[in-house]
Amino acid sequence: MAETLKEKTAKGLFWGGMNNGVQQLLGLAFGIILGRLLDPSDYGMTAMLAVFSVIANELQSSGFKTGLINMKSPSHNDYNAVFWFNIIAGVAIYLVLFFCAPLIADYYHQPKLIPLSRYVFLGFVFSSFGMAQSAYLTKQMQIKQIAQCGMTATLSSSIVSVVLAALGFGYWALATQYLMYIAVNTLLLWYFSPWRPTTKVTFEPIRQLFPFSFKIMLSAIFTQLNNNIMNLLLGRYYGETSTGHYNQAYQWSSKCFLLVGNMLKQVDQTVLVGLGDERERQLAVLRKMMRFTAFIAFPLLFGLGLVSHEFIVLTIGEKWSFAASLLPLLCLSGAFMPLSTLLTDAVISQKRSDIYLWSTIVLGILQISLMVGLWQKGILTMVIAYTLLNILWVFVWHSFVHRLMNYGLLEFLKDILPFALAAVAVMAITGFVTQTIETLWLKLICRVLLAALLYYGVMRSAGAVILKEILAFIFRKGTSSRKD
Repeated sequence: MAETLKEKTAKGLFWGGMNNGVQQLLGLAFGIILGRLLDPSDYGMTAMLAVFSVIANELQSSGFKTGLINMKSPSHNDYNAVFWFNIIAGVAIYLVLFFCAPLIADYYHQPKLIPLSRYVFLGFVFSSFGMAQSAYLTKQMQIKQIAQCGMTATLSSSIVSVVLAALGFGYWALATQYLMYIAVNTLLLWYFSPWRPTTKVTFEPIRQLFPFSFKIMLSAIFTQLNNNIMNLLLGRYYGETSTGHYNQAYQWSSKCFLLVGNMLKQVDQTVLVGLGDERERQLAVLRKMMRFTAFIAFPLLFGLGLVSHEFIVLTIGEKWSFAASLLPLLCLSGAFMPLSTLLTDAVISQKRSDIYLWSTIVLGILQISLMVGLWQKGILTMVIAYTLLNILWVFVWHSFVHRLMNYGLLEFLKDILPFALAAVAVMAITGFVTQTIETLWLKLICRVLLAALLYYGVMRSAGAVILKEILAFIFRKGTSSRKD
């Protein structure tokens, strides 16, 4: 029996959640080990190169993966053209950055970045071989296979990085982890995807996809610049140690918001595009996804912010105490990131990559201007401004979705506020009740358990529909697995 759209979406969310959940748990475990083995300056060295790697990666992919996903029925020629274009672009961009490595090192006043950057930048060459394969699996809703690729790549690359760190390789261990993850993930995408490229290629599909994909590419570049502007400025004005502290805090918060955001991203565009001819049903699905996102994102991020000091000090040590002071602010911002992801994907699903582009550019200009203007005020002031701007921009994205899909502000607030307010209340109560506990590990355990129980109790008492649906799916999945 053919699966319904609801069943496909639920399975996609399950495997997307499984993929990101396992990756984040592995990241948590190995991040603790690496945090103890390495210094803040090691993290700072790789963080200073992140903006160049991600921008180069977006240039190499040029938005064509998103373009393929948003096509109704992409053909072999479409996938083939994107495959060969990505490889050509990836090699060309690597050669440019290879010779620009001394300029990057001069900007940060750090000569060691020359060989490190040339090593790290190989990553987007490797990834160019897997873009079309990833798009194919995503389009076919083969989220389970994508999950297996990601989990295996995370585990293998993390083990190698810990071994190298223990042997004293410092920041080279982090760089190798990044490269190995991409290489293993790409190889496994080839293993699971039945699609194969051919040498007979026409680039006509590139010309047809370009107007839409070009806007996606520029938007993605500005998004990555927005996400990495702090590393870019801190690396130049504060050095690799301060950059390492900020990056460590950002990485822990991003593990949580990416857990939610990436779970949705693997299914939301495909589902929303498929419902393009059913406007009311499309909006209903978007609202259900929004409630699911808020249900998980707010307690997860607010909870991490609550236990930030205990968590950081107990896991990676007192040397990261400054990172612990930045983490609550980044968690506040991070709680709204998955909402932005879902709203921007909704805009793209309406074929309005132009709105996505210009809104992202304006956000980038505002963010860069703020950070440049505030860098002399200190890191904490910069992080506060970054947090407030990103929260504000959620409502800017919503205004566009309202115009395109008739998703009213009152409806939006009804979908997210109950979960946000419940999470705030739960964390406030938990913090108050546990404030007198002096033993850090005991305080951490008590806060996590009490917050989880309180939030579940509030949702259960309120009769939250999304909680009932999640529990029903989990138990149904468990029953099916036992029968199999």
